[in-house]
Amino acid sequence: MDQTSGIGFAPAHPHVFLGENHAASERKTWAVIWLCAAMMVAEIAGGLLFGSIALVADGLHMSTHAGALLLAALAYTYARRHADDTRFTFGTGKLGDLAGFASAIVLAMIALLIGYESVVRLFDPVPIRFAEAIPIACLGLAVNVASAWLLSGGGHHHGHGHGHAHDHGHDHDHDHDAAHEEHDHAHAATHRDNNLRAAVVHVIADAAVSVLVIVGLLLARAFGWLWMDPLAGIVGAGVIGSWSFGLIRDTGAILLDMNPDRTMTDRLRQAIESDGDTLTDLHLWRLGPGHLGAIVSIGTSQGRGLDHYRAKLTRFRSLSHLTIEVHGRS
Repeated sequence: MDQTSGIGFAPAHPHVFLGENHAASERKTWAVIWLCAAMMVAEIAGGLLFGSIALVADGLHMSTHAGALLLAALAYTYARRHADDTRFTFGTGKLGDLAGFASAIVLAMIALLIGYESVVRLFDPVPIRFAEAIPIACLGLAVNVASAWLLSGGGHHHGHGHGHAHDHGHDHDHDHDAAHEEHDHAHAATHRDNNLRAAVVHVIADAAVSVLVIVGLLLARAFGWLWMDPLAGIVGAGVIGSWSFGLIRDTGAILLDMNPDRTMTDRLRQAIESDGDTLTDLHLWRLGPGHLGAIVSIGTSQGRGLDHYRAKLTRFRSLSHLTIEVHGRS
């Protein structure tokens, strides 16, 4: 007789699938926003006071920068406050990926605008006020370096996204080594915080453009190569476009519940089928940084119960929400 059963690693458990560094990343993102906001106010006020339109323009640019980071910060805050909201079937862990996807779209639009403006200026050069432009570019670079330091600084540590009520009482060293192997393999993609990644990319992209602009302005002033400034803008647009594409690809895959780790899928299959059983169906998706969900359907004629398969899969430490179905067969 065919028997079907389903179970998770615990009869009742919370669906909180936030990254282990969620609170620290939230604090760092808000700190960078305040830094950008302070610089924005200073630049706009200074530009209006001293009659520098370039300073006002950079201040307005800083406001768009702060706005993009605000998206990341609000995503962190909303995900934390609604982590236990039962309306979210699998928690709010993927909200950061949604914010990262939106930030990537913004980055792509910025790249297009920079590229368009640079091409226009390449064929129709405009006079450059080097005395103002170079110091402002250096100031922007300094702010972006400080922002990158804040985002990647304190509170960063090696996070481990373990599942619910895992049994680690293995009798053999082989199982212990396998647990570390599975954990290490899945760490990079599974534990990546795409919301923080998007914020960092915004900052680094702006810093990279600042460096290119400074180099272009210095060469233009030294040798009269006015075309160097728009050329630097074109290169910067290409770099930002490339980074935004990577973000769109990775976050989009998570939002569409694409398989986050094909190698882990193969190893799950090997773990189930090593004793003669058959993996009849498998769904693997990411729930949040450091957390994977899986539905495993197994066909067996060995009369094995759910506890047997639960013990087999404990070495896959990133499986934070697991449902096992066992189909008995004659």
